[in-house]
Amino acid sequence: MRNLILSLITLTFLSCNSAKQPKINKTETSSSLNIFMDDWHKDVATFNYNAYFNKIDSLGYFIGTDASEVWTKTEFEAFSKPYFDKKQTWDFKALDRHFFINETGDIAWFNEVLDTWMGLCRGSGILQKKNGEWKIMQYVLSVTIPNDDIKPVIAAKQVNDSIAKATYIKR
Repeated sequence: MRNLILSLITLTFLSCNSAKQPKINKTETSSSLNIFMDDWHKDVATFNYNAYFNKIDSLGYFIGTDASEVWTKTEFEAFSKPYFDKKQTWDFKALDRHFFINETGDIAWFNEVLDTWMGLCRGSGILQKKNGEWKIMQYVLSVTIPNDDIKPVIAAKQVNDSIAKATYIKR
């Protein structure tokens, strides 16, 4: 009898907990996030400064391909503004993208392969739904390098990596 009562209490607790968790349609959410990210990349390619930066949260970060490129939204806006003003921005097209969404549907993380002026790149990031709108909390851009091609790249980066390492050691 005691086990039956404990089981009923546990089931009641679990059902109350699951009732608090809204059921989300991850396929629909992924589809809307895919449009969101495509629009973000389109915004920069079409010089739409406000639309591009409105998609980044005020606490968001953009991490670029250079070791020194870890920018807050404000820093990234300042870096990017001259490119937008001269209409010399970048144009990245997603070739592949995968989203992963938490159970409450308000946080998503993703990775994407991009066709860029640098060749293939990888983007990855974290999105958060705030006040009904998705915002980029962090975006990381990296250049993809085939394993067979890595040795010449390592050699080419050696001097700049040494300078960057010295900077990080001083922190």
